[in-house]
Amino acid sequence: MTKIPKIALGTWSWGAGFAGSDQVFGNNLSVEELQPVFKTAIESGLNLWDTALVYGMGSSEKALGEFVKQYPREELILSTKFTPQLAKEVENPIEEMLNSSLDNLGTDFVDFYWIHNPVGAPNWVAGMIPLLKSGKIKQIGVSNHNLAQIKEANDILATEGFKISAVQNHYSLLYRFSEDTGILDYCNENGIIFFSYMVLEQGALSGNYNTQNPLPENSDRGKIYNKILPQLEELMNAIREIGDSKNASVAQIVMAWAIAKNTLPIIGVTKIKQVEDAVKATTILLSQEEMERIEILAAQANVDTKASWEKLMS
Repeated sequence: MTKIPKIALGTWSWGAGFAGSDQVFGNNLSVEELQPVFKTAIESGLNLWDTALVYGMGSSEKALGEFVKQYPREELILSTKFTPQLAKEVENPIEEMLNSSLDNLGTDFVDFYWIHNPVGAPNWVAGMIPLLKSGKIKQIGVSNHNLAQIKEANDILATEGFKISAVQNHYSLLYRFSEDTGILDYCNENGIIFFSYMVLEQGALSGNYNTQNPLPENSDRGKIYNKILPQLEELMNAIREIGDSKNASVAQIVMAWAIAKNTLPIIGVTKIKQVEDAVKATTILLSQEEMERIEILAAQANVDTKASWEKLMS
């Protein structure tokens, strides 16, 4: 596999329909609009793309697939997911779902394949092993799993000489479950890449929104985050102050924090500016004092951004 960049780019906000862009984010995006975004990312060295069959029920993968075919496959790192709730009653539901993803993406293998959540855990893990052996999957990850579930999956894979390569959980200044419960330490100790998603809390930590300029009211994220924006003002002011001292934006500082915590942020991109932010974030170094300052203010904001699907982890 080609070298993994410091930031992955997410396509959750690309698809339409169920769990897609229009409902979750209040976006409506065409492949034509996204083309320059993808091109800019590849030219900038950000070639790790994360998606899932459930994002817009295949429409996110299909949009990504339009761009995959424009580049040599070995230059791209593709990540998609098996969502247990979508499993069909067939002989190998994992392979059936993977084949759908491969068709959508226009490839014969994926670099990372994830068990999207712990519904039915750990029964799905063994079904991944033949797909690893066949080469359809290069590396396995588990997403939205707690520490016990991660260890259980790893033990099952170990019986055949494999291991969990990656964990993908919600992790941000406002939500540090994976740090508080030892998941980050376990990953660091066992050579597991920790992919952090919702680092920007769906835009609430991007610096683009505040009480005067809230998130889109008709979107799921607006309904969740707009009510807590007043509690984030002191934190956002501190991040903006640190950013000003480094000629960096709020979003860039937040991403740099996540990188400094030894995580690989997945940043959703729909605009060239967001790609440029991600590139700049990989070059920013925060001092221990700066890290502690914003972590303390984040804790004092006293907000709970645990997502509805994360109740499966407890």
